[in-house]
Amino acid sequence: MKILIADKLPDICIEILKKANLETANKTSLSHDELLEEIGEYEGVIIRSGTKLTADVIERAHKLKVICRAGVGIDNVDVASASKKGIVVMNAPEGNITSTAEHTIALLFSLSRNITESNISLRNGKWERKEFTGSQIAGKTLGVVGMGRVGRLVAKRAAAMEMKVIGFDPFLSQEIASEYHTHMLKNLTDLIKQSDYITIHVPLNSETKDLITKKEFALMKDGVRIINCARGGIVSENDLYDAIVEGKVKGAALDVFEKEPPTDNKLVGLKEVTCTPHLAASTYEGQFEVAKEAAVQVADALTGKGFKNAMNLPPVDMEELEHLSPYLLLAERMGSFLMQFASQRVENVNIIYNGNIAKENTKVITDNFMVGLFRPTLENGVNQVNAPFLIKESGITINETTSNAAKGFTNLITANVGTGDGMMSISGTVFDKKEIRIVDINGYEIESKPDKHLLILFCTDKPGLIGNIGTVVGKRDINIAHMTFGRKEARGNSIAVLSVDASIPTEIIEEVEKLEGISSAHIINF
Repeated sequence: MKILIADKLPDICIEILKKANLETANKTSLSHDELLEEIGEYEGVIIRSGTKLTADVIERAHKLKVICRAGVGIDNVDVASASKKGIVVMNAPEGNITSTAEHTIALLFSLSRNITESNISLRNGKWERKEFTGSQIAGKTLGVVGMGRVGRLVAKRAAAMEMKVIGFDPFLSQEIASEYHTHMLKNLTDLIKQSDYITIHVPLNSETKDLITKKEFALMKDGVRIINCARGGIVSENDLYDAIVEGKVKGAALDVFEKEPPTDNKLVGLKEVTCTPHLAASTYEGQFEVAKEAAVQVADALTGKGFKNAMNLPPVDMEELEHLSPYLLLAERMGSFLMQFASQRVENVNIIYNGNIAKENTKVITDNFMVGLFRPTLENGVNQVNAPFLIKESGITINETTSNAAKGFTNLITANVGTGDGMMSISGTVFDKKEIRIVDINGYEIESKPDKHLLILFCTDKPGLIGNIGTVVGKRDINIAHMTFGRKEARGNSIAVLSVDASIPTEIIEEVEKLEGISSAHIINF
C-alpha cells in the first residue's frame, strides 16, 4: 500500500511507515491540479495545513482509505466527502500542544515586558529604558478561556510563575482543574471581569465566533492584556482595535488572524500589539512529534491495528448504522441542545431508553449523544470514538438506563442533565422510522422537529403573546417555519419552540426578552 506525504514533515514519518512495510511517496507542494492527478494512486495520505483535500480531490481518491492531518484540526479536509466514500479522517492533536502552550507563555512575557518594541528601539540606536517599563506577572490573574489540552498546559505553567489562574470551560470539573492549579468559574463573564490577562484556547465554530466583542471588552479591567494562539475570529478584530486605541486594552499578542496572512490588518500596525505568523505549534520538537504521531496512526489503521483520533469513524456496521441513523441524529441533537441550553458546567447525565429502542445497541446512541454534548465547544473535534474518553477526562458522569415500558411512545429517549443550576431534561422520539421529534423539554410536552435553528422561549401563557413574538422576528425578515407551544396549565408557565429559517442575532433575543410575559429566550443552532 502506498502513502502520499503531501506536506513537508520530518524524516521520522517515512521511517515509521517503511518499518510497517508501507510504500511512501514524499511529494510536497503539489498544485491542486497535480494533486488531482496523483491522489488516485494512494491508500493513505498525510498532510499538514498546506495541502487542501477538497471534494473534487477526494472524488478522485479511488483507493484512499485513510487521511491523517499531522496536527490539530482538519479544516483543510472535506470530511463530509471523505465520509461518503468511506475514508477515515484522523488528526494528530497531541504532538505539538506543548509548543503551543509555550508560545502562549512567550507572548505573555513579551506583552508584559515590551520585548518586541524595546528590541526594535534598541536596534534603531535608541536607549529608552523608561519608555519600556514593564509589568510583573507574579500575582496577576490569568483567565484561561477553554481548558482543553493546551489550556491546561498554559494554566500549569502560569501557576508555576506565581500567577493566579482562573478558567472557564463548560466541560472541565473543578476536581480536574485543581490538578492544574486553576479555579473554575461558572461563566465567561465572571472570568472577563476578574482577569489581568486573558488567553484564548477554544476552537473557532458557530458558538465561539466573535466570542469576545465590544460588549465583553466593556466588562474587562482597564489595562487588560489579550493573548490568542487559538484561531482568528474568536476575538473581534475591529472591536479589539477600538479597545486598544481607547486605552481599555493595554496590549494584545496575536498568533492567529481572521485572514491569514493578515494583509491590510490595522491591528498589525499598533505598537501595543505583538504579532507572530501562526507559529505557536512550529517548533522542531513539535513538528517531530506530530509527524511521528501521524505516521503511527496511519500505519496502525492500514495494518489492521485500529484507529486513533478518527474524526468520522462509525462504531457500528453499515446495516445497523442505517437502521439506527434517525436515533443517532436525534441523540446528537438532544446532546447539543442541552449543552447550548446549559448556563453552567454539565456535571452528570442520565439517559433513559424506553420501549423498543431499549432492545437496540443503545451504547452507540449514547455515544452520539455525547458527540452532540461536546460538539458546540470542543477544541479539537469529537466523534463516536473519542467521546467516551473526553467524557471521562472532563469528569462528567454518564448513566444509562433501559426499560421496555413504552412511556406513551413506542420508542422514547430521555436525557436528564445535572448542572450547577439544577436539572434539565429533554425527551425525543422517532415517528415512522425516520421523523425525529423533541416531545418534552423540562416537563413541558411539545412536538418539535429539531431543525437547524431554534428559538426557545419560557413564558407565561396569555393572549397575544405568540403574535408579539412573530412581529419581533418577522420585522428582521426571519421566517418562522414551525412553532409549537407547551403548557402545564392555562394562563400558567409555558414554553414556545420556534423553528426558523436563519440564525437569530443576539439583539433579537434581547428584544424578545423585553416582551411582556417572556421570562427567558435561548438560541439553539445545530
